Amino acid sequence: MLPAPRAFLRILPLLLSLPLFAAVTWQVAGGGPLRALDERAGAAAARPDGHGPGDAAAEFAADLGHPPVAAAVLALAAVTAALLGRRWARTDRPVRGETPAGAAGGARETAHTSRARRAWRPWTPPLAAAAALAAVPVPVVPLKAWTARPGPDGLPLAAGEGFYPSGHTATAVVAYGAAALLLRPYARRIAARRALTACALLLNLAVGAGLVVRGYHWPLDVVGSWLLSGSLLWALRGALTGRPRGPARPRPRAAPAPAVPDR
Repeated sequence: MLPAPRAFLRILPLLLSLPLFAAVTWQVAGGGPLRALDERAGAAAARPDGHGPGDAAAEFAADLGHPPVAAAVLALAAVTAALLGRRWARTDRPVRGETPAGAAGGARETAHTSRARRAWRPWTPPLAAAAALAAVPVPVVPLKAWTARPGPDGLPLAAGEGFYPSGHTATAVVAYGAAALLLRPYARRIAARRALTACALLLNLAVGAGLVVRGYHWPLDVVGSWLLSGSLLWALRGALTGRPRGPARPRPRAAPAPAVPDR
């Protein structure tokens, strides 16, 4: 039996990313034609010795993938989300747009919302995000050792080292993506939630471009990490889907139709 359309759309990113990651890894590990094309493109784009404004910007973007930097940004977002969640969980006032207690069924809904607030643990999402970031080396380190791909600098590798997939890219994807996922439910407007998503995407694009331009990684190192770490972010998003959405504005309810007067 085929899954429901909504359930299929939820797993579609995973169904696309993992086979693509396997194909890219096969090309890199086996020295396929895609790897040769990748190395030519990377050599053409790299400017490891550049000193212009664009090179400085690329270096800054590449530094955003350092684990201490990305972890600090995620920690700031986690503390902010925990404080906002704690504030939301402690309030007894109805959420904006909630059915008043005097309306039919309003008392039940208000009681249900209060119980949800009391049961909600505001530190659960930050802990889940921290666990996702801590899990990044689990697939990345063995893959680096297995592929043993030399970097653009051409220096010989020590035992257990490699450049595929990019650890800085994977760290940035999980850290900045998780930060956006933590803060989105507390953004009051749709535009603010979209801005958080756009910022996470732009940051990760900048990190990947900076790593390639400064000659720290080949392009496929970055693409492979996007595909791999995207599955970690997909799992984190699934774990956070069921949490309450405090300040978000729900859709207004339609007013009941007036009763037909007796004739």
